[in-house]
Amino acid sequence: MTHVKTITIRELHAKTGRWVRAAARHGEILVTDNGRTVAKLTPETESHDTPYFARRKFIKPSLKKSIESGNLGKGGTDSTKTVSEDREDRY
Repeated sequence: MTHVKTITIRELHAKTGRWVRAAARHGEILVTDNGRTVAKLTPETESHDTPYFARRKFIKPSLKKSIESGNLGKGGTDSTKTVSEDREDRY
């Protein structure tokens, strides 16, 4: 039988990073507000070598086609790569 850790919103607010890392190491953590479970922290289950923004799916096939063909305008940089790199540098 697995024991699930329970913390209060106040505990989560005070030490968010600690609890997120604990969930990554030990599994699910329930968050309560006045004794009622309101959220849960769960560890990431799959590892991604490609950043989130580069993995996203486009709604319109025509947009995807334009991006892949490089016909989205004059010059510029792929912002998804820049945003992903910036976010990775923060952690």
